[in-house]
Amino acid sequence: MQAPRVLPDIATDVLARIRARRPRVHCITNSVAQNFTANMLLAAGAVPSMTIAVEEIADFVAGADALLVNLGTLDPERRAVIELAVTAAADRVPWVLDPVFVDRSAPRAAYARALARRHPGAIRLNGAELGALANAAPGPQTPAQYAAAHASVIGLTGDRDIVTDGGRTVTIRNGDPLMATVTAMGCAASAIVAACIAVEPDAWRATAAGLILIGVAGEVAAREARGPGTFAAAILDALHGLDAATVTRRARLDP
Repeated sequence: MQAPRVLPDIATDVLARIRARRPRVHCITNSVAQNFTANMLLAAGAVPSMTIAVEEIADFVAGADALLVNLGTLDPERRAVIELAVTAAADRVPWVLDPVFVDRSAPRAAYARALARRHPGAIRLNGAELGALANAAPGPQTPAQYAAAHASVIGLTGDRDIVTDGGRTVTIRNGDPLMATVTAMGCAASAIVAACIAVEPDAWRATAAGLILIGVAGEVAAREARGPGTFAAAILDALHGLDAATVTRRARLDP
């Protein structure tokens, strides 16, 4: 297991690789999140694409370094494209599942469970969504048990973030309350995780790195923000300007 004290160094190394390699991240995401998600990926150094055209999706995924599947606005067009994209990704392109609002809709939850059985590299979600996926009230062991059962990494976000693959677990205590006041912040976090998975083959390390980076960027942005509007711009600047010293100094991790 990686000791928590080395994860900030891993996060800064992953960020450096994103900036050097400029990985392409194809995002099938909800209509509310597209613009902010694309800008967050660009701020981190990645290259986003967003098409949901049936005739194009296989080519875009084949040319990507990672895929994000976000269920936020699960209209028939996106659902059809998700099937094509996940098939095109197969074992060649790592992908991240963001099962948005599966706690609000039984059909959506059932579909997300089917996607989870196709072994995404990581699943980034909140506690209510994990409960719906697991079809049970989430307890302390639920993230690790679900991760192990589905051969995926769980990135459970909230007041504290938990990243687990069933064997390795770390708690991340970074972020700021203003992050919850800007729409698509969770969607953007999933996209940053996808960018990390594009350059780091260990999905647990990549997911931890992504959530450390966005959490620290949120704290830096909050120092300058006057409210949600200025915070949304400030976190783009903070992510773009993150350096190793800031990440190492601010990362707060528990085993």
